[in-house]
Amino acid sequence: MKKIIWIISLIMIFSLTAAGCGNNNEQSQGTGNEKESADKNIKLGIIQISEHAALDASRKGFLDVLAENGYKDGENLTVDYHNAQGDQSNLQTIANKFVADRVDMVLAIATPSAIAMAGATEDIPILITAVTDPVTAKLVDSNEKPGGNVTGTTDLAPAKDQFELLKKIVPDAKKIGVIYNSSEVNSQVQVEMVKEAAKDMDLEIVEATISNSAEVMQAAQSLVGKVDAIYAPSDNNVASSMPSVVSVAEKNQIPFFVSVEDMVDDGALGAMGIDYYELGRMTGAMAIKVINGENTAEMPIEGLPDFKIIINKGAAERMGVTVPQEVLNQAERIID
Repeated sequence: MKKIIWIISLIMIFSLTAAGCGNNNEQSQGTGNEKESADKNIKLGIIQISEHAALDASRKGFLDVLAENGYKDGENLTVDYHNAQGDQSNLQTIANKFVADRVDMVLAIATPSAIAMAGATEDIPILITAVTDPVTAKLVDSNEKPGGNVTGTTDLAPAKDQFELLKKIVPDAKKIGVIYNSSEVNSQVQVEMVKEAAKDMDLEIVEATISNSAEVMQAAQSLVGKVDAIYAPSDNNVASSMPSVVSVAEKNQIPFFVSVEDMVDDGALGAMGIDYYELGRMTGAMAIKVINGENTAEMPIEGLPDFKIIINKGAAERMGVTVPQEVLNQAERIID
């Protein structure tokens, strides 16, 4: 009798073991590599210095790529988005919140946002975008090998090419007014590049510095009668106060050039500019790599390979300029 019971027990154990193995095999077959990343739940913090078209476009591009790779807000992605409205103290509060909430990843849009976030944590992966010079901003050891928890994309644009475009449209220009925030690292870096380019092209730079967006109108007015054209780098304060510069430029017929495509949509004459939506998409692709296990310390800072000529013909007319047909033929996009 005992022998029979022992045999029955052995059969039952074998059957349960086989069933368990069958379930494991079935589960394994149902989880392909292409679905592995999208099965994760990601808590994403987004910190943005201010609201304007270029930065908004980069955020959209980033989120679009995440969605295309299976990460959708409200499903397996929780997005906690905060705009600092140009206030540095707000940036610090947002950065500390993300650390306290233990988010899985942060998208830091623009240099001030990136600096605040990097200062708050060395552990949470930080993807940066719309940052001009990550090295000068002390966010990474080098663009080739960041060395820490920060990587992403740069929006550094070619100052020489931008001024060559300006000279094609306003060939007699000698003095160029430059409006920028002297306390922002990204603007400082660009203006130094602008000065170097100006030397080679026999142009004189007249600086009009600001410390916040409320000073943009006054800075633009200070250039009237002193310059032949106005130029603005990818400065967050200028970008968020475009109507102020545009109104001064049109009223006094001073050609106004920028380095950002979206700022041309906002009324500037033209740009050899950055497509911030595409820059955001590039950053999003890097985020997917981080989610899948790649190390930010080993991921080089990336940038767009091409820059676009964008012309606003209506703005040109209001600023007293006729854009040469040669330039129009080269333009990626023309706004009437």
